[in-house]
Amino acid sequence: MTDILERSARDPDRVLRYSAAPTGVVDVYDGGSRGVLLLVHGGFWRARYDRMHLRPMAAALADAGWIVALPEFRRVGDPGGGFPGSVDDIRLLTRDVRTLVGAADAPLTLVGHSAGGHLAMLCADAGDARVVCLAGVLDLAAAQRAGLSDSAADEFLAGAPVADADPMSLPLPAGDIALVHGLDDAEVPVEHSQRFAERDSRIGLTTPACGHYELIDPRAEAFAAVTTALEG
Repeated sequence: MTDILERSARDPDRVLRYSAAPTGVVDVYDGGSRGVLLLVHGGFWRARYDRMHLRPMAAALADAGWIVALPEFRRVGDPGGGFPGSVDDIRLLTRDVRTLVGAADAPLTLVGHSAGGHLAMLCADAGDARVVCLAGVLDLAAAQRAGLSDSAADEFLAGAPVADADPMSLPLPAGDIALVHGLDDAEVPVEHSQRFAERDSRIGLTTPACGHYELIDPRAEAFAAVTTALEG
């Protein structure tokens, strides 16, 4: 179920700049008045994976009534990418995105997939945002021990203490938190979200019968679980 990584989508309505870095751009898909979604892509924090594979999802969510901001950010392989640069970029945009897209008073939801879910969870408090985390790398220490994706966590941390960047060991965001994670996920084990949900009774967890990529595919049956989580 990886065809979504290659599928084309319509171009964004706007492409804006949020930082001086070459990666400091954000695609904006203008929808309706439901709020702003900051949609953070995955790819295990590596520069070879970019935001283009989430354009079909961004377009579909805009068609459903949201303003969708789909950013690029510094990743492992980019100057300043990895920890803390990747986190810093998403935190900056979380703080500023509503003003940037012209919806300063709209509610904000951070939506992150895989490693993007990890970044969204770390940055939500910067914008008083809800978090909807899709197949997130929410237990970074476990990802490091397991060597997920050829030791991607080690590349991301580059020697920094894992506790400094691990959602499992850092304070929870103050806003609402919803997790969606496929039971058959072969990239990020569902146990990441299950353990994270045990931290607080206010964390909602939905586990559809799917793998890793269906959660970002608007054509997939499991995508309904994502839209339900977004609607709160």
